Amino acid sequence: MTRQNQSGLGCDAALVIRVGSLNPVKLGAIREVMRVPFPLARFVPVPAPSEVPDQPLGLEETLRGAKNRARNAFADCALSVALESGLIEVPGSNTGYMNLTACAIYDGREMYLGLGPAFELPPDVTRLVVEDGLELDPAVRRAGLTDNERIGYAQGIIGILSGGRVTRMDYSRPAVSMALVRMGR
Repeated sequence: MTRQNQSGLGCDAALVIRVGSLNPVKLGAIREVMRVPFPLARFVPVPAPSEVPDQPLGLEETLRGAKNRARNAFADCALSVALESGLIEVPGSNTGYMNLTACAIYDGREMYLGLGPAFELPPDVTRLVVEDGLELDPAVRRAGLTDNERIGYAQGIIGILSGGRVTRMDYSRPAVSMALVRMGR
């Protein structure tokens, strides 16, 4: 029998957390943060559509993508978790936009949301995404910053721009932590 905590979630190894992505960077970030409140949980990555464009623009679209992924991942589990990165308008920034990650944790009834830090992309990358409609990976390649076709599965553009000081996993963890706050975790 599974012991229950105050939120009704099991506290033993039977707790399953489905992650709405097959991306190892997203899975790693979610697992690292959620292992603290759920040390015995089993994390199961699953494909989960965002139902938003591949490159979300705006906070609403980015949050909707994270929530849709979490809902679409929820089945035979205690929780599902998803991350979605997007460009949001930020008045006063050089390009008018910043990249951020949203996290959604779903328990089958309630959605818990968190946002991570944001950073500004180079102007040419922002233009390629916002004006030309490219997804971030091809925009970064076209701007000549990398040859890697799947930078989101590696250090991410943040890793390229920071010279490896901050990786995509580093950048994604705070969004998960912030979503756990409202859960009381």
